[in-house]
Amino acid sequence: MPALEWNHSYWGKDYSWSEGGDEWSVTWGGSEAQWFGSLYPRLHRMIPARRILEIAPGRGRWTQYLIPMCSAFIGIDIAESCVVECTKRFANVAHAGFIQNDGTSLASVPDASFDFVFSFDSLVHAELDVMQRYIPQIVQKLAPGGKAFLHHSNFAVCDDGGQQPPHGRAASVSGEIIADLVKQSGGRMLVSELINWGSIDTIDCLSTFARGDDPGPEHVRLTNPRYMEEAALIHDFQSYYSKLT
Repeated sequence: MPALEWNHSYWGKDYSWSEGGDEWSVTWGGSEAQWFGSLYPRLHRMIPARRILEIAPGRGRWTQYLIPMCSAFIGIDIAESCVVECTKRFANVAHAGFIQNDGTSLASVPDASFDFVFSFDSLVHAELDVMQRYIPQIVQKLAPGGKAFLHHSNFAVCDDGGQQPPHGRAASVSGEIIADLVKQSGGRMLVSELINWGSIDTIDCLSTFARGDDPGPEHVRLTNPRYMEEAALIHDFQSYYSKLT
């Protein structure tokens, strides 16, 4: 049950970041293979985008692929060390900036200005109280026609057998809870994809949504217990292409 204090301390001070976050992409054969094999196929109708906001970029694992996709990029993270390291890493990118927040506020960026809001492998650690703060603000920050893609926990509806959620997963969040929050915040759900992560249970969710005043298709709900099979296929057959020079 990660609290804000835990996230701030662990990611900002305790975690070594020895591989810059790429260690979490080993299952896919590397972050590049995961981006182009798993993430980009889901995002290709949303990016490139003029202005992109990334929530909790860490050390820039996905930032490196988002920055070339836009003309203005902002990354917001609770950990000062992550903001410092991303600022250094992307110092030569004139259209990118990084801001530290308190883990719940997006007040430092303008409303109705982002064409794409992204977070992956970070908000899975955010409990419901944090998501209740973030979701209304994300809807508020979206420009007309803009989309948001968030990876978060679905553990609230999983039978955990009395065990703690794995890998610091939030225990109080689910795909349907987030869908309800989006609707209550004036947004409109596009896709909820429940995915497994290292187990047979669909303990995570990929939520894609837009502003409520934007036209579009009905909310699609997907249950994907084969997400890890997808990862294995990318690792075994696609990742080698990402290593070509």
